[in-house]
Amino acid sequence: MDINLIAIPAIELHWTDWYVWERLTLDARIDPNSVTPPNVSGVYEVRLNHQDERLTIGKAANLRRRVKQGLVKGKMPHSSGKDIRAHEDTTQIVIRWAETDRPAAVEEELHRRHKEIFGRLPKYTDRT
Repeated sequence: MDINLIAIPAIELHWTDWYVWERLTLDARIDPNSVTPPNVSGVYEVRLNHQDERLTIGKAANLRRRVKQGLVKGKMPHSSGKDIRAHEDTTQIVIRWAETDRPAAVEEELHRRHKEIFGRLPKYTDRT
């Protein structure tokens, strides 16, 4: 029998502040109040303002494209963005993100922790 031990090093996340959804809809070229995630890989969380439970937790090869263009603006396909835009009051939603070169591993752990606390995945997350 072959046995392998895989030691996965800790991943330290530096989360941004929570940003109001609407600030991500603004055009960064003309509006100084706009917020744009960086063009790097990472993870993001979406929740209703002042609530702990997340609406979605996701990973991205490019945070700007995934969060701003897909999730918020709907210019690209996004697994939960369409449902969030259709069923939630986006004026009450906040978003944050953290850069990481291991977004899949971090997303899996964030989903596990959410399930441990709330008994299920985030409302608009189908699978990990």
